[in-house]
Amino acid sequence: MEIVIKLSQFLLSLSLLIILHELGHFIPSKIFKTRVEKFYLFFDIKYSLFKKKIGETEYGIGWLPLGGYVKISGMIDESMDKEQMALPPQPWEFRSKPAWQRLIIMLGGVIVNFILAFVIYIGMAYAYGDMYLNNSELKDGIAVTSTVGEELGFKTGDKIIAIDGEKIAHFDEIPMKLLFSKSALIVRDGAEQTINFPVDLIDKVLKGEKRPFIGWREPFAIGKVLDSSANKTVLLPKDIIKSLNGEPTKYSDQVVEILKNNKNKTVDAVVLRDEKEVPVKININKDGKLGIIPASVSIKSLEKLGLYKFSTQEYSFFEAFPVGIEKGKNQLVGYGKQLKAIFNPDTGAYKGVGGFKAIFDIFPSTWSWEVFWNITALLSIMLGVMNLLPIPALDGGHVIFLLYEMISGRKPSDKFLENAQMVGFFLLITLLLFANGNDIYKAIVGR
Repeated sequence: MEIVIKLSQFLLSLSLLIILHELGHFIPSKIFKTRVEKFYLFFDIKYSLFKKKIGETEYGIGWLPLGGYVKISGMIDESMDKEQMALPPQPWEFRSKPAWQRLIIMLGGVIVNFILAFVIYIGMAYAYGDMYLNNSELKDGIAVTSTVGEELGFKTGDKIIAIDGEKIAHFDEIPMKLLFSKSALIVRDGAEQTINFPVDLIDKVLKGEKRPFIGWREPFAIGKVLDSSANKTVLLPKDIIKSLNGEPTKYSDQVVEILKNNKNKTVDAVVLRDEKEVPVKININKDGKLGIIPASVSIKSLEKLGLYKFSTQEYSFFEAFPVGIEKGKNQLVGYGKQLKAIFNPDTGAYKGVGGFKAIFDIFPSTWSWEVFWNITALLSIMLGVMNLLPIPALDGGHVIFLLYEMISGRKPSDKFLENAQMVGFFLLITLLLFANGNDIYKAIVGR
């Protein structure tokens, strides 16, 4: 059932983005009286799952879910319709229209992508508001949750004050900002110090565990007690260890440290169970473990325990507009930084490029409209930016040639455009194979 929910979200998001992107080409084409021969969701190589002709346009659904397209008369595109291009230009064809009209038609798709993302962020600000954790709430500092964080120089208990000289107000911003930064200012044991990051920071993160390398410190909560555990009759799911061996244990890292120092011992402990403190005797095995699977603690529980106070900001309809626009702008800038890192081999970010499986994996296994719209908005920005890349066969490639025509007054020949389209097509196939090959490689090696 989980895979059905993930797949449903993936296909719904993908379909929505493709249809709206292609509408961005379709609508200005119609406005400028340019004939659109086909409007397809997915690719209809050899045959279609559905098709119906209305007026001069055939609408359909293809069987290959790698995108979609509109086929515009008199345009050199992925259809490579050389027979049509060999005929004299007709007034309704793309090639017969003024360059400024052709430019608007080609930019229509990415404009819709960006507008959609901003509209979604505005709608989410109005519908859900914002929940965030002020950085000042981490009075006892961060938790280093992987060896990558330790290798970079972080220690549990550090307080991150600024990243690349910019003070951080919300903790939620920190993990992503760190990936594309050069340094962080921290406070450790009451003294400020700077941690400088290597240029291949992203590569190190990709090679590490599949989780953020820092987080907020949480209490030690019991998720499941294993049948083989000596604590099977002592500990219960949802128990939170409040003290161990006479020492208060506010956070899980404190529990882990005490366990390491008391291997093969039975120690006194106090657990919080059903909001009551219960004394128990806990057995620690030779590996310094309890024989349990730990659990994450909900935001509500963290607040109830007095560890953190999460802030919630609600917005009126009109207040949601600047908030949503700011979020969209930040995501756009953030994705630009990611692309810059990907095209810099020294960062190793290209190793994290993923294909359709990577996109599929970011959808949750339970249905959440809030998460769905958030992912769809991000994918819309990604689709818009990727289509603007100056690669022939992408919208950005067509735009470059149109700008050249408008500036120089000389239109590239159809033969040149056909050759450029072929080069662009092979580049796209290479990128597609690389991205999805990365997915396969990571599935094989488990990263």
